[in-house]
Amino acid sequence: MASSSVTSSPSPRQPRPNLAFRKLRGQRSPGEFAAAVRRAAREIGERVSCDARYVGRVESGEIRCPNYAYERVFLHMFPGRTLTDLGFAPRSAVRGRGARTGPEDPSSRTENLSYAPHETDGACEPYDTQETDQNHEESDVQRRAFMTGGTATVAAVSLGPLTYGGAAAAAGRPVRRVGSSEAGALEDAVRRIRLLDDRHGADGLYRRAAAPLRTAYALLDAGAARQATTDRLYAGAGELAISVGWLAHDSGRFDDARSHYAEALATARMSGDPGLEAHAFCNTAFLARDAGRPREAVRAAQAAQRVARPLGSPRLMSLLALREAGGWAGLADRTGCEQALARAQALFERGLSDADPEWMTFYGEAELEGLEAQCWSTLGDWPRAARHARRAARLQDPHFTRNIALYTAELADDLARGGRPDEAAAAGMDVLDLLDEVQSSRIQTMLAGTARVLLPHRRASGVSAFLERHAALPRMT
Repeated sequence: MASSSVTSSPSPRQPRPNLAFRKLRGQRSPGEFAAAVRRAAREIGERVSCDARYVGRVESGEIRCPNYAYERVFLHMFPGRTLTDLGFAPRSAVRGRGARTGPEDPSSRTENLSYAPHETDGACEPYDTQETDQNHEESDVQRRAFMTGGTATVAAVSLGPLTYGGAAAAAGRPVRRVGSSEAGALEDAVRRIRLLDDRHGADGLYRRAAAPLRTAYALLDAGAARQATTDRLYAGAGELAISVGWLAHDSGRFDDARSHYAEALATARMSGDPGLEAHAFCNTAFLARDAGRPREAVRAAQAAQRVARPLGSPRLMSLLALREAGGWAGLADRTGCEQALARAQALFERGLSDADPEWMTFYGEAELEGLEAQCWSTLGDWPRAARHARRAARLQDPHFTRNIALYTAELADDLARGGRPDEAAAAGMDVLDLLDEVQSSRIQTMLAGTARVLLPHRRASGVSAFLERHAALPRMT
């Protein structure tokens, strides 16, 4: 999305270069330092999209204070230092109560959405709002709940108080219009759910994630005073619908998933958001493939590509080509599948872009290999599928525990069907080791299929042990 200009009152504050931060970067280039920030984030389970441009904005003083995610990463990188030691301004000085010395005309400033969800210009985070001190206190409590909570339940509880309308309307009180702090809390809920899914899988999260989604659409109903906030609410609600839909999808609730994806698609079209529309079509294609509707998968993936092409993200187009390849594989169209896979690979090799959507952080070389493995498996080319699945499991970032389990389960199944029962059993054991951390009906269903294939081979090395351990698993409900 192209950034909008940021206007302010006369005599705007001149940014002061952050020399302390520049000194900490040392001899590393901004790009090298950004890579170090991303690595540090993975070490503590955070997900930040730091790049050279972000580093430059910090060093120039344009970002006076980082958001909470970056704060945790920087303090992890430089133990014993405070934000002030790193050259940042105190949080209270750049937002909310401490940042404002008088009223400001909301129409005199437009938000720069190109930096969401990272920072806003000259501020500490994208939750800047024109509300009263009391509402800032409330928003601070909600933000702290998001940042310190360990489960999706915290997200649900934290969003609960933001449901404007019901009690107030019943009591005859006017309903307060929604501000950007609520939009920020909604965006945080999306990130929190995605992070927990990456680590633990969908089964334990789906029911609990429904509460933030209900709240998101209640916020849209309440309305916002500023168009920029309204746009963020629509985008946040749509992305949350997709995230909740994915939790339903991955836990085998296909009808629920279809409903959530359709809701996201409607939200995208109402708000004229092509990025959200492409995302909704992308997940719809994936669901159609898994639900045994391969022709729908092809058409949804092609629709997503038409919408996404003007957005300028080769990685997004690559993923959408893989969604199309999965549909062609389901139709047993090897030629169509191979052509789509070739497009996906060529687009992937163009590399990262500033236009890549935030939700695509999962899509790297490991995911590319894993999705290609699924295509070859659907086509019955077990040796080729196993090669790609093995590569996917090896390449996957350790942070994505659920995906490691998924790719290894794919490998086990491909090996079993390809006539290599001993290797399949060993891979299956690796998956069983991860099931204490990961709850995914998809993965358990794959393992059950592998176990059935291996039953006639229980005398092969390791197979009996795998079958016994698999049989002892709690049954899915």
